[in-house]
Amino acid sequence: MLRAHAAGKISRAGQSRVGLALAGGGPLGGIYEIGALLALADALEGVDLNDLHVYVGVSSGSLIAAGLANGLSPAELYRIYIQNASVEHPVTADVFLRPAFGEYYRRAVAIPGLLLDSLWDFLQHPLERGLWGSLQGLGRAIPLGVFDSAPMERFLDRLFTTGGRTNDFRKLKHRLYLVATDLDSGESVEFGAQGYDHVPIAKAVQASTALPGLFPPTRIDGRDFVDGALKKTLHASVALREGASLVFCINPLVPFDASLARKHGKPKHDKLIQGGLPVVLAQTFRALIHSRMQVGMAQYEKAYRDADVLLFEPNPDDAEMFFTNVFSYANRRRVCDHAYQRTVREIARRRRELGPILAHHGIRLRAEVLDQEQPHVKSSPSLRLISGRGVKTRLDASLSGLDQWLSERRAPAGLHGPKAKAH
Repeated sequence: MLRAHAAGKISRAGQSRVGLALAGGGPLGGIYEIGALLALADALEGVDLNDLHVYVGVSSGSLIAAGLANGLSPAELYRIYIQNASVEHPVTADVFLRPAFGEYYRRAVAIPGLLLDSLWDFLQHPLERGLWGSLQGLGRAIPLGVFDSAPMERFLDRLFTTGGRTNDFRKLKHRLYLVATDLDSGESVEFGAQGYDHVPIAKAVQASTALPGLFPPTRIDGRDFVDGALKKTLHASVALREGASLVFCINPLVPFDASLARKHGKPKHDKLIQGGLPVVLAQTFRALIHSRMQVGMAQYEKAYRDADVLLFEPNPDDAEMFFTNVFSYANRRRVCDHAYQRTVREIARRRRELGPILAHHGIRLRAEVLDQEQPHVKSSPSLRLISGRGVKTRLDASLSGLDQWLSERRAPAGLHGPKAKAH
């Protein structure tokens, strides 16, 4: 779903400062955002998603924002994370969802000592605390996270230190802010801002994505950081504060509206309680973060009257997004294509409303993309373009290797390799 509000004062066409704010949502959210960004790149003319004024990322959105700010186009992100077609930077589920074996071990070896402490506490105060009260100390044996985020940090470090990219906020061409939460104070911290721009980008992504219970907190400069969405879902205000007059926002997680789904002929998901506790918890979590985001969007409209904010998110009856596991990586192609289709169709449906707003910022809607009957990622102009470049790059590398091999074969004996033994 896409929402917009028109600005009271609009910058002249071609002179707008454009920002991008990406929310979180686990691996599923990041995959959705790649599909939506690819749709924006195809459907909009006059804006380069690698040349924006400011990028803001929270949780999984921080990973995508960091890639865009580092020059990786939506099509290149698709190639790396969805197609897994990058020879230089192969991605597996292990990069994001490796069990935190080290954390399990550290907590397990602490159990005997914690148990003895609890029993001793009970023996000293048997009537005051009771057995169960004394055993509460065993809670410290529970692992702080199910998955290990270190492999992702190492992967991003390699990605951002090759191909002309950088792992240093201060060396980027554009402003990048990755939001995390200080565990001890509850304060939101914007990595990339003054005082926090010395932190490597990959480490900041690791901190921003550290959802409690799933990933252990990330320690930086003696402080423990967790997921930035704990305070606020989107943080688009960071882009607006930086002077953006147009901000594209993508939020991949919305609560499911079963009554709307039933109205649209989707009775399969009539009662969410039938899905058990996981579905109930998913609905609760999404409703909480979405309501906070709606409050923030209303505040933006009042505080930044000269700016336009465009929000892209799934429809409330989108069963595809709601019933797909947030941590699913195996279904990435299907989810990404779904996000691409929904975004293109939503822009097409609201082109009369959006066209004039975007035109004020020098951006035009591409009718040839919006008029497709069945938009799919496989027909993406951006993806076709990069695929062609990828084939050329691999061909050039192969020809270069062949030339080197032939040169060595033609070279006079003794000029290459060890000298032949004398007989």
